Parts: sequence; C-alpha cells; structure tokens
Amino acid sequence: MNANFFIGLARKAVATFRAVATFRNEPAAPQPAIDRVAGRSIAMRSACAFLMMCGLGIGGIVSMPSARQVFAAEPLSEEPITPVPATVDVDPRKVDLGRMLFSDSRLSAGNGVSCASCHFINRGLTDGLPISRGLPGHPGVTNALSLFNVGLSSKLTWAGLDISLAEQTKRIVENPSTMGAKWDQVVATLRNDSSLNTAFQQLYREGLQRDTVIDTLVQYQTSLITPNAPFDRFLRGDSQAISPQAQHGYQLFKTYGCVSCHQGVNVGGNMLQVFGIFGTPQAAALGASTPGSAKGSGIDDARPVFRVPVLRNVQHTAPYFHDGSAATLEAAISVMAQYQLGREISDGDIAALKDFLNSLSGEYNGAPLENR
Repeated sequence: MNANFFIGLARKAVATFRAVATFRNEPAAPQPAIDRVAGRSIAMRSACAFLMMCGLGIGGIVSMPSARQVFAAEPLSEEPITPVPATVDVDPRKVDLGRMLFSDSRLSAGNGVSCASCHFINRGLTDGLPISRGLPGHPGVTNALSLFNVGLSSKLTWAGLDISLAEQTKRIVENPSTMGAKWDQVVATLRNDSSLNTAFQQLYREGLQRDTVIDTLVQYQTSLITPNAPFDRFLRGDSQAISPQAQHGYQLFKTYGCVSCHQGVNVGGNMLQVFGIFGTPQAAALGASTPGSAKGSGIDDARPVFRVPVLRNVQHTAPYFHDGSAATLEAAISVMAQYQLGREISDGDIAALKDFLNSLSGEYNGAPLENR
C-alpha cells in the first residue's frame, strides 16, 4: 500500500468524524444530557469505526469476528447499548385515561381519526404504510414512527426537533396532516362529556384543560415500553439469549460503525445525522427539501438531515426510512451500508445483522410483540 492510500483513508475518516459530530451544532434549544456529553465520544468512535471497517486498527490489521464467537455468561459492561428498563415512573390512573384518549377521535375535531389510527400494536405501533395517509386536503408526507419506547428517546419525529413528548403531542393535534384540530375546540368538545370531566377532576386539581389532556397522553406514551428483549437478556449476562449468528451481527454492528449513531437504550433516537454520507440514495434525491427532514439544523444545507431512527422492535415496523422505500430489513441494511458506511457488505453479514436487529424486539405487557 502506498502513501496515497493512507492519506485517502484518513480523509474519509475525518469526513465521517465531521458528519457525525455535526449534530452538536444544532439550534440553541436545551438539549438532553446524552447529546451534550456523548457528542465527542460518539463522533470519535465513528471515525475509529471507519478505520476498522476498512480493515485497519490502531495496532494493525483487524479481523472480523467469527460467527462462532460467544460471550461469557456474565453481565456486559461499558456497552454502547443498554437494556430497556423493566418499569417506568407513571401514574397508572393517568395512563388509563391517556389510553382512552389515544383512541378518541374527538381529538381530531370531526376528522374521524385518532392517534390510534396510525399506531397499531400488531404493527409495532406504526401503520404499516410507506407514507401515512394524512387527512383530506393534507396528505401525509412521511412514514409513521413507532411509539414503543418513545419516552426513552431524547429527540422525536423524523426531524428530531421536538425534545419532549408534551411538545410533540401539543403539535400533533394541530398538525393539518395528522389530527387537524384546534386545542380550544378539542377541550370544549371533551368538556361536554360529564364522565370525562369527572375523571379529570379526580386526577388534576385544574380539571380538564389542554395541558392535562396532553399529560394523560404523555403518561400513556411513556408507559409503552418493551423490556426483556432477547438482546437485553444477553446484555444482562444470559449468553444463550441470542444465537451465535445474532452475536456475530452485534459484533459487526459495532465493527462497521453502525453503533456510532444507533446507540443508547433505544439504539437510536438521540442525535441527528445526514442521510447519504457516501453518495445520494434515491430516498434523499430531493436533498435538504426531502419531506420530514430537519430544516435549519445547521448540520447540512444540501443533504437531508434526520433523527437517527430507533431500532428497537424494528422487525415489526416495516417499511423503513422516512418514505417507506425499503420494504425489508435486508434492503434497509444494504442501503445503510452503501450510503452511510460507504461500502457493500456480503449477504452473510446482512443476515447476521438482521438476526441481531430481530433480537431487539421486546415484550409489551408481558407478551412478545410477535404474539400480538
């Protein structure tokens, strides 16, 4: 290998480092601690991961892990992914009220839709469509995101500019493509329901108001956790919880550098990233004007920028990407490898990565998602 090879490799590593690190230049809204603290280490891991995926490590040649490798049966420490907690701090009475309102079409002010119209339990709390239908005169523009474990993400929506469930819920009700309502009209309609008024008065001193309605919906969404995934059991020390192939997939996930963006408890959902670091996928052909992408993020003026998608329960949330253009996990993995990592990967590695991703599916209310 000549000097030009190493110079070119170093330039690509620096480009990757910068692409991942740019999410630190977001607008000045208060950011969760995970963004502020993890920025440099995530970006540095991405640059190092790029070197590793090209076959070079700090000390020399890096060999890919064997599919037969099995971790020891003890809790894993200092992993970039952490288990979904078994419980969350919510008021079960408010959760029940929020669950009821989640399926209540009165939140759409006569449009006949509810939150549940786009989020089905048996589809991973998505609607299974490439692009959500939207409302008359205001068609949908993006693929519906799953709400499982949504309370564990520090950024929400495809654009990632909402940083709290309350903020997102407030906006979704008035979005002309989702609920198309006005909060004052929604509250007036709900107050005509005497039993609902009583329920709110029992739980909130201020009774039924916009903010208390939002709070019940937030409480319900926060409760939508899926703990006890096979991979979580593996992290906690059960070396038999996932197959050797899935373990190999996890090693590839780290070695290729996927984990530089997809990390944390939700395996994503806590940073922004350019879609199309190495070339332009068809789904990003409109550049910064791509529907659903973050506008004015300060990260890139020419290419679309999205919140890094959550990979928890990903096997249940097809089709993939903001426009639903990847019908299968295999297709999504291939696109990500080509345009985010700058390489093609073998069918065997795709299969191993898929097995790892499948191991991220947890349980909802004590039952595996595939049984719902």
